[in-house]
Amino acid sequence: MKLLRKILFPIAFIYWLVTFIRNWLYDINFFKSKSYNLPIIAIGNLSAGGTGKTPHTEYLIRLLKDSHKVAVLSRGYKRSTKGFVLANEAVSAGELGDESYQIHTKFPDVSVAVCEDRQTGIENLISNINPDVILLDDAFQHRKVNAQYYILLTAYDDLFSDDYILPFGNLRESAIGKKRANLVIVTKCPATLSEQEQAKVKQKLKVKGSVFFTSIDYDTEVFGADNSMNVSEIIAKEKVIVAGIAKPKYFVDYLNSGNDKVMIYSDHHNFSEQEISELNSLAQDKIIVTTEKDFVRLNGKIKTKKLFYLPIKVKFLNSENEFQSILTKAINPQHKS
Repeated sequence: MKLLRKILFPIAFIYWLVTFIRNWLYDINFFKSKSYNLPIIAIGNLSAGGTGKTPHTEYLIRLLKDSHKVAVLSRGYKRSTKGFVLANEAVSAGELGDESYQIHTKFPDVSVAVCEDRQTGIENLISNINPDVILLDDAFQHRKVNAQYYILLTAYDDLFSDDYILPFGNLRESAIGKKRANLVIVTKCPATLSEQEQAKVKQKLKVKGSVFFTSIDYDTEVFGADNSMNVSEIIAKEKVIVAGIAKPKYFVDYLNSGNDKVMIYSDHHNFSEQEISELNSLAQDKIIVTTEKDFVRLNGKIKTKKLFYLPIKVKFLNSENEFQSILTKAINPQHKS
């Protein structure tokens, strides 16, 4: 691995130089960012994935949807469509992308859209929906839009301060990009992380804004298309665990009884007919437990009574009221287009 990193270092330097120049040109307004007359919150990261953007976006939806008309916009990674697509009752996971479809099914009263060009997506949402606030999912590097507020996520076990630029490391851009963040959330923390340990992390990150800490909070039940089971019952069973997410370790470790068959796939994996057939064969005498993101791709392809997913939420270790207060102040409801 060390040898491979040394080989990739020249490529990483070129990548760093390109991203540095691009960001500098935006910083000096040579490249123009467009602002909009409504609150736009961008949620993203510096790394190539695995920081928990979707559950944090869902947290913001729950926080805002009862008092604001919320819309969510993402690019719809690995979807089968192009251009602007607004979710409706007939849309599929393939047309919307797995994460956007997951949000759409969980929050049917919230407008969910996808578009590669965020400017086009925002303008379509304003003309079609006229929302009070737009959440931009995975848009920290999308600088064509000047969001009113930027939330930067970094995983506790893979802090951007400890990482390197692609392909030498896992960063999409240099850690200097942290300066654009209004606040930072350290995600996937141990639930027992002390305030002293949190202070050490803050020192490593060296950011000017507020830093918050969240952990993964699993549901007490797993859910199928038309039934559910208690998690404690599921953990005790011999089963098949399926995960096609960036960092599956937390999910697998939580469910694994030690005797389970674990099937790991790449993030946003599109299951082939052969893989579906293999999973159905395994489901003859075992249940399959997967992530919410994988469930939207597998539902209808795996035996209905054999397929379950485990929902997750984020839980603030402390200072949740402070975080909510900051977000509330960042959204001015009078700035409505």
